[in-house]
Amino acid sequence: MNKKEIEDKIIGQYQQEESMMILVFAQWCVNHDLDPADLYKRAYPNQGDNPALKHALELTVPKEEAGEINDQTLLGVLSLFGNDDLAFVVTEEMNNLKKRK
Repeated sequence: MNKKEIEDKIIGQYQQEESMMILVFAQWCVNHDLDPADLYKRAYPNQGDNPALKHALELTVPKEEAGEINDQTLLGVLSLFGNDDLAFVVTEEMNNLKKRK
């Protein structure tokens, strides 16, 4: 493999993992009756619609069919990709969910 092929492979792998992170976030939101687009806009108000999030929403399943996504797992995945602002908003929602129970 030449340098360009290695770089392309690394970029492709990162994009695939980032897509998985977005899907985990979107499914966690669906599982908790939250709007992922709303949480995303709260975290990143200056960004427009996120096409990757829109695509991930198409891949989510109803919460009755989904497996549980642990809160700490979601926060860990978000932090791996440097989504600290989104993790902050998610943490607020986690606290709100606990108060409602």
